[in-house]
Amino acid sequence: MYKKKGRTVPKRVKAINPMLILVAFLVIAAIATYLVPAGSFDRFENEITGYSIVDPDSYRHVAQNPIKIFDFFMAVPNGLASSGNLIFFILIVGGALQVIQATGAIDIGLKNLIKKFAGKENLLLIAILLTFGLLSCFAATSEEFLAFMPLIYMVCLGLGFDSLIAAFLVLGSSSIGYCGGMTNAYTVGVSQTIAELPMFSGIGYRAVAFIVFEIVSMIWLCTYANKIRKNPEKSLMYEIDSQYRTALDLSDIPPMTMRHKLVLLTFILGIVSMVWGILTRGFYLTEMGAVFMIMTVTAGVVGGLNGNQICNEFVEGTKSLLWVGLVMGLCKGVTNILTEANIIDTIINALASLLHGLPRTVAACAMFAVQDVINFVIPSGSGQAAVTMPLMIPLGDLLGINRQVNVLAFQFGDSLSNMVTPAGAKLMAGIAMCNIPYKKWLKFFLPCFALWWIISFILLTIATLINYGPF
Repeated sequence: MYKKKGRTVPKRVKAINPMLILVAFLVIAAIATYLVPAGSFDRFENEITGYSIVDPDSYRHVAQNPIKIFDFFMAVPNGLASSGNLIFFILIVGGALQVIQATGAIDIGLKNLIKKFAGKENLLLIAILLTFGLLSCFAATSEEFLAFMPLIYMVCLGLGFDSLIAAFLVLGSSSIGYCGGMTNAYTVGVSQTIAELPMFSGIGYRAVAFIVFEIVSMIWLCTYANKIRKNPEKSLMYEIDSQYRTALDLSDIPPMTMRHKLVLLTFILGIVSMVWGILTRGFYLTEMGAVFMIMTVTAGVVGGLNGNQICNEFVEGTKSLLWVGLVMGLCKGVTNILTEANIIDTIINALASLLHGLPRTVAACAMFAVQDVINFVIPSGSGQAAVTMPLMIPLGDLLGINRQVNVLAFQFGDSLSNMVTPAGAKLMAGIAMCNIPYKKWLKFFLPCFALWWIISFILLTIATLINYGPF
């Protein structure tokens, strides 16, 4: 606090760089390799899924393997290398959007979009949240949505919302979709295969879960959005957003030329072809990156840019997202340290042992909580299923919890903490793209996170009582 003209003014605290937070987690992970006993499960390959899964009765202590000083620093480049596909995809997206923006088409198109949705801004939020949620629910899309973050960020600021809303639309929608996961092959498909359940069985109750999470999230988000539009100063990001918010003059919008229309058509066709590829051809980061490269060249040419301009703008776009790639590499470095020191299995075994002897409904909710915690150290959905479900399935059988409920507990646990774990590359990259400090993100999102936990407990309790299954 300090005095200014007779008034006491709070001293402004500088936001902590997300990279510094992740460095702290790297140090904590390194220290843990000296304190947590090393342990390991035997693993074997599931012939149906091809995933390596654990033998639940094989846990044993192994020789301690604490990380050495040089290996600690190696964790960063190793993390960058193992996250290479996602990092380069993000850089390509940044370059592509910068080229498209340089044609002037996005600016004029954005102004027209904002003018069209004047007075109906919440409808746009609902449409984006539902569309992305459905894609995640059926097609298991997640990191792919980061491609849309820069555009949604600009739209949200232009409509008078804040960057927190933009981040929630992209990150929250995928978590909601994964909670429903009606035909999610990476989480529901893998976990049901391990549990020896028919693929995607129990879809009706998961559809109910998806609808409940969507409706509650829409109400919460629109309530917050209305508050921010009425009083922008109440946003946690007000000062930071003010540095990036461009004042849009909607009174005199220049006419859209044929070049602008062709650029926007190129962008729309690129997005449509990318979604088609994800749903029907199994497109992932490499294929999506190729689509964005095609969009870059085509939009640049039809937008009137010469070869030098296209290259210069593309490089400029990648510069703005380079540090996001560094953040993602640090996230992966944390996981690598825990894995190489053989302490992840110890953590999982200890958490699973806490569930013995609990009543059915309490145990089902506790399974969800345990899965949510485990997701902090194993952010991969399919990887978490392969490691935890061979432990949770026999444990659930002993406690009288049917396997469909067990899968549902994993499904919720895998999805929700993705929104708060600093080891999650998607989360840290997403908030970094919106210039959101991690602390501010937590303060914004934790009320919604609490709502999601309550919903999960209610849905799991009902599923247990009605013997959701029949398996």
